This record gives sequence, C-alpha cells and structure tokens, in this order.
Amino acid sequence: MNAGAGGAPPVPVYDGHCHVASTDFIPMRFIEDVVANVHRRLEAEGAAPRRGRLVDAYVAQHQDHHADQLVREMDDSGVDRAVLLVPDFTLRMASPLTIEEMARRHHEIRLRHPDRFWVYIGADPRRGPEGVELFERLVDTYGFDGLKLYPPCGYSPSDPGLYPYYEACAARSLPVFVHTGPTAGSLDFAPAHPLRVDQAVRDFPRVNFVLGHGGVTHVDVAAYLAAFRRNVYLDIGGFAGAATPGGWPAHLRHLFRLGLNHKIIFGTDWPLNRISGGLGRLVEEVVRGPRVLAGLPRREHALILNRNLLRVLPPRSRPNDMS
Repeated sequence: MNAGAGGAPPVPVYDGHCHVASTDFIPMRFIEDVVANVHRRLEAEGAAPRRGRLVDAYVAQHQDHHADQLVREMDDSGVDRAVLLVPDFTLRMASPLTIEEMARRHHEIRLRHPDRFWVYIGADPRRGPEGVELFERLVDTYGFDGLKLYPPCGYSPSDPGLYPYYEACAARSLPVFVHTGPTAGSLDFAPAHPLRVDQAVRDFPRVNFVLGHGGVTHVDVAAYLAAFRRNVYLDIGGFAGAATPGGWPAHLRHLFRLGLNHKIIFGTDWPLNRISGGLGRLVEEVVRGPRVLAGLPRREHALILNRNLLRVLPPRSRPNDMS
C-alpha cells in the first residue's frame, strides 16, 4: 500500500486491467504475434535469440492457470483488487476453451481468491441471439461485473449486433470495456479506433464505456471522447509498453495533468510486462515514484487508483468501503 502524505491513510490500489496469464485463455496465435514483434525489434538491435526460444519463454510466463502468481504479485506490490478481462478470441483464433468454459474457470478463480477479482466476460456480436442469451446467463449465474469486447477480432463496437448486449448491460448497470488501439499483428486494427465506439456511446447513455488503452494510444481522440461524453472513461493498461518521448512515466505525468483525472482508470494489462519487472515495478513507479502522481491533489490519486473504477462497476460489485 502507498503511504499517505502527512500520515494520511494509504489510498487503495485497484488494477482495472489484468488477464490471467494462462495459455488456457490466451491463444497461442496471439502469443506468437506478440513474439514476432519483440523478435523483430531485438533482431534490429542485433540481440535476437532464436524465435522459438522467445515463444517458449512467453509460454512459460503464461502457466499461471489459477492466478496464484498474480495474487502473490498483487500482495507484494500493494494492489488490493483487480479486474480480470476475458476476451473472446474464439471466432478468430484457435482457442483451447469455449467462452463458456473460460467463464466457469474464472468463476473458480474468484472462489479460490475471494474478494480479489472482478471479472468482465467477453462476447462477439457474430454469435447472434444465442450469444446474447449466453452472456446474460453467464453474468447472472456467476455474478460477473462487466462486458469485455475485442473489436480487432473483426467487428465494430457500434455494430447493431452488440446492441442487445448493451441493453443487457444497461439493465444490470454493467460497464463495457472496449479494446482500442493496436494489438496482435494478425488481427484487424481499423475496428479498434476509439471513434468507432462513439455511436454506441451516444445510443446507450446509461452504459459506461471504458476505452482499453485509451490513455496510451490514440490519446488525443480518446481524451476528447472522455472529456465530452459523460459515459466514456480511459484505461491506461499497457502504459509500460508505450513508445512515447521521454518514456512512460513522462507520458502518464502529462496525461494526469489534462484535467481528466475523474475519467482515468489505473490498469497495467498484466501479464504484458511481467517479463520486465511485473506489477511491483509498475506500481512502485506510478504510485510511490517521484515522477507520475507527485504534485497532484490526494483526491485525484484516489480517483485514478480506485474511485473511478468503483464508479463504473455495478453497485452490487462495489466493496462496502468506498475509500
């Protein structure tokens, strides 16, 4: 936990963007795409190991099937709770499990680690009415906390096929987390532009939309959506991998001074940077380091680190202590 100034109690830290680091949930094709980009960079620098060796290293980092290691890192770094996002890649990439099986497994993870995780379950509008029925059943059976969309799989977040999902979310006060920006090289980038969500945002004013990576890529567009659409929030997951002048601490410091801290949700996109220090390094630099939050009013620390996430969660999912 981060120490408060002047002896004030610490601000709870909630990570609004995590995944279970497991090859049961993340397709091998996705991992291979990530490795291809890493290998290309290392090759250009003259330091590339054999690609197969890199794949093996990434696969080894994705064997935390029950989220035990994630919870240990959360404990060590002072992260109280986290959102587990469950993208539905199954219509685009070969996946070991169905989305229904992934839902059951994430429910078991929450039972294994009580009061540590919220879960946003994935969907794909191309499943038709049966997909909507499945989503509603999973949410109601397991008490999941939001909808996770991955438009690079080949659909717009304003696709009319998603509107029944949004109606279900409005009825249950569930947020919608929408991936924006670049991703695996074999997926589609165009549907992931932040403006693609704007029609849905206007058509469903009672649904809160969180732009995944909105504080990291396409920041100019995502920021004005957050500024002028009352139901749009920005996630900063993946900030440690952002290629920005001056490095990611300078990027976050600039972002946190745009007057949007009532709309920004802290997130790491774990296990994205697990191989280079994990949660401990990221939380230490953001929460306790001298370059990111320093100088901001304490109330804005709380907005970024926990309160904004609590505001988008359904009331039943919020802990009793809203501090």
